[in-house]
Amino acid sequence: MSIFHWLLPEQAIPILTLLNENRRLPSIILAMKVRLLSLLSLFAIALASTAQSVEKKPEGAYFEKFQPTKAPVTSQLLLKKGDRLAICGDSITEQKMYSRAMETYLTVCVPELAVTVRQYGWGGETAPGFLKRMTNDCLRFKPTIATTCYGMNDHGYRPYEESIGQKYRVNQAAIVEAFKAHGARVVLGSPGCVGLRKDWDAASVESKNLNLCTLRNIDIEIAQKADVAFADVFWPMLTAGYAAQQKHGADYAIAGKDGVHPGWAGSFVMAYAFLKALGLEGEIGTITYDADSKQATVSKGHELIVSKDGVLQIKSSRYPFCAMGDVSKDNSIRSAMTFVPFNQELNRFMLVVKNGKAAKYRVAWGEESKTYSTSELAKGVNLADEFVTNPFSAAFDKVDKAVAAKQEYETRQIKVMFHGPEATADMKTIEKLTERVRAPLVAAIQKAFVPVTHTLRVTPE
Repeated sequence: MSIFHWLLPEQAIPILTLLNENRRLPSIILAMKVRLLSLLSLFAIALASTAQSVEKKPEGAYFEKFQPTKAPVTSQLLLKKGDRLAICGDSITEQKMYSRAMETYLTVCVPELAVTVRQYGWGGETAPGFLKRMTNDCLRFKPTIATTCYGMNDHGYRPYEESIGQKYRVNQAAIVEAFKAHGARVVLGSPGCVGLRKDWDAASVESKNLNLCTLRNIDIEIAQKADVAFADVFWPMLTAGYAAQQKHGADYAIAGKDGVHPGWAGSFVMAYAFLKALGLEGEIGTITYDADSKQATVSKGHELIVSKDGVLQIKSSRYPFCAMGDVSKDNSIRSAMTFVPFNQELNRFMLVVKNGKAAKYRVAWGEESKTYSTSELAKGVNLADEFVTNPFSAAFDKVDKAVAAKQEYETRQIKVMFHGPEATADMKTIEKLTERVRAPLVAAIQKAFVPVTHTLRVTPE
């Protein structure tokens, strides 16, 4: 057995035992041996620490070359009431998909925070590109918190080189410091991943993703050094995309059909990553019904109007996040929900039935109904996860469309109006005029967000 085997936990040899077996060795040799063992032990501890600092990898050779640093987790809510959130990024942000999902979530799921949102996506942009325009386009609106998502264009669509990492590091750190200098908290997002397309073979995709993984790790270093939050976009996208292909086939493209711009599934994984990094805890509401006493209670944000013989009418001022779609398709938010724990961690609208006497109960909500065992209901059923179409669906859709219209104008406001000849001549006037156009779009979101009255029926079977 080599000396290195002694450092493995399952074959560890206590040092004192080893010394006792070598009492006849000259003292100098014995001292050298103790020192060697100590150094090797420290080396083993360092190796173990390094292994623990890497994200857990799914099984399979696909992930062998990747060394994703363990991502720091946001331990508390970063958002404050009345926050002004800036969502910054390249063309993936300009698609207004993950940013739209984020704003809709913040509007309907946590309305008590009264967070307002602007998206600043700009196609083809890199970190240094945003750094140059952030004062003119973003800081003028005094954001109190910001998310960033750069790296896709910064990685150059080629294998990693140290010059790529160095340039990215300098500019990402400068963006963070600029936001902090203006009083804004920061969630530093990593880039996402790429996928196959006609002019990229598997080896080329792997080299690009290894590059993006390195930039992700650099983002973690920057975030930790600057004491800001980190949103891990890359690793959840890469692992979710791999799992989806194993389940639904090779055509499932988490990074989008062009290999770069994700559809709704990939975009929603991104939204999940940023919402988690903001520290949101996901408690939408809890409805508790006592099947014995026939009494019910509801949590904050919901009002119990009627409770009679298992019929519960409730008025809700908070919505669960609603999404429909084919779970096997990469253009579906509902599909993304099967690969990241969004409903479990960020979208819990729970029904708890206590003291049930029957073996099973049927729960009807809106036009759909499902049967659950008494034990399942006692633990709690997540209505947002179980009922794809529900009484909130129509109202949710109206809010989401209003958010989409506002964010669509924000792209025009920033990219066209703020960088046109009129702005060069008189920036203050252009800002005032465009804000006048944007204001009713903001108001339309709040107008669309109205309380929803819905009915739950819990009947024994």
